[in-house]
Amino acid sequence: MSPALSRRRVLTGALAAAGALGLAGCAGGFSSGPPGRFRVAIAGGGSREQLDPHVLPQVVDQVRAKACYDTLVGYSPAMTPVPRLAESWESDATGTRWRIRLRPARFHDGRPVTATDVIASFRRIADPATGASAAQLFTDVDFAASRAVSDTEAEIVLRSPNRLFPISWGATGTAIVPGGRPDPTHPVGSGPFRFVSFSPGGPALYRAFEAYREGRPPSTELEIVPVDQENARAGALLSGQVHCAYDLQPTSVLRLTDDERAHVLSSPQGTSQYLCLKVDRPPFSDPRLRTAVQVGIDRAALVRVVLLGRGEIGNDLRGPGVQYYDTTIPQITRDLPRATALVTEAGARGTPVEILTSTTDPTFVPAATEIARQLTETGLDAQPRTIPPDSYFSQVRRTGVAAMTSGGPLPIPDYVGRKLVTNGTPNYTGYRNPQIDALYAQAVATPDEAERVRAFSAVQQLFHGESGNLVWGIAGWNVGVAADVRGVEADEPNTDRWGMFDRAVAA
Repeated sequence: MSPALSRRRVLTGALAAAGALGLAGCAGGFSSGPPGRFRVAIAGGGSREQLDPHVLPQVVDQVRAKACYDTLVGYSPAMTPVPRLAESWESDATGTRWRIRLRPARFHDGRPVTATDVIASFRRIADPATGASAAQLFTDVDFAASRAVSDTEAEIVLRSPNRLFPISWGATGTAIVPGGRPDPTHPVGSGPFRFVSFSPGGPALYRAFEAYREGRPPSTELEIVPVDQENARAGALLSGQVHCAYDLQPTSVLRLTDDERAHVLSSPQGTSQYLCLKVDRPPFSDPRLRTAVQVGIDRAALVRVVLLGRGEIGNDLRGPGVQYYDTTIPQITRDLPRATALVTEAGARGTPVEILTSTTDPTFVPAATEIARQLTETGLDAQPRTIPPDSYFSQVRRTGVAAMTSGGPLPIPDYVGRKLVTNGTPNYTGYRNPQIDALYAQAVATPDEAERVRAFSAVQQLFHGESGNLVWGIAGWNVGVAADVRGVEADEPNTDRWGMFDRAVAA
């Protein structure tokens, strides 16, 4: 057999594991729920879980937040803002003063959603003590000058121009909460489902909210169950224990394709699959080794082996098809002789490189295994190490030199403003460049759209060449649903309808 991880080995291994795990992999085992309860299996879990709607490190956290809370805007497939709680918005001529008009909506305790709640929620997100996912996007808000014009109209004042500020209102972790003070022990939001119960590492149960602004959901209850093993999620779906299995690997897609008990909903531009190299520490503080890995990995083989051909080759940029994405940057291809020469030139032959990985995304472990094999061909001594999902992303930020990560499409202004500016939320590679700070400030301040396009293109040119964020592939986002399920669509991650089950029902 070839030393490469073959498609046959990937497929048969996953199927065998699914049969062995059976019900035991499903959060301690569970039977079909009471009538009217819609049950979803999602990767994640762990004893450290909590329900803070402004701190959402895992997909399961984000889906739970979407069940209970709402945001001012969502995102279109092009990652442009679309109305949710906000009915309309406009800025003044300077781009520093924004008026937001709210739709009629109520919190689960009966209180109306007001402009005061919006400002208070933004204030909490911006507070460093919160540790909010979107904190960086709200640090420029002048809260002393911002005000509630009325119950349904907020005026947000910025210290510097930002003509793209509405994009920030739909970022992960921007839920509007009563008085800006969420209660993680008994959450109250304005989303389609009321909180009922939750145990860290276990299921979260919600009940349909009769006064939801888009109408009462057709399912009486929604239960979100963390099932870490991807093949166990697929098994739970086929056995009738869940109605929906989120984030399925290509092996399970093949498994479900001809099974009349379920079908698969796939979004081709689902998730960017990363190998992140820490550029702020050895060995990848040496640009020669960053380039060696960049041209040493075989992206086509990774798509073929790990994604079973159900994906696209990546080009170290996130979000093909979204607004401001630069399609002119040349595609990186494998150049093993160059990679080997760079490793030798850097005196790094035999250097150990540990690749952190986890089951939190079903592609991480097989991708890390195949990448380690490929990098061994360059002269590096690469080995994967698996980390538990509940602490994985915090460990990736703090430790190690290389790690697997992934992410759905995001607005490019959001990603740059949160992750790449010097004072932003730390990214997974430690990359910072003051040139990006200046380009970002220029892009959001200018009223000239052509100038904005050029600025974001320049950011992507720098990021592509220096950041250590290697997007090896674009995987489809796959969701399995039972044959009798209605109201779940093939939505791209991070779009307005992704992660929403307010229309889902089992016939």
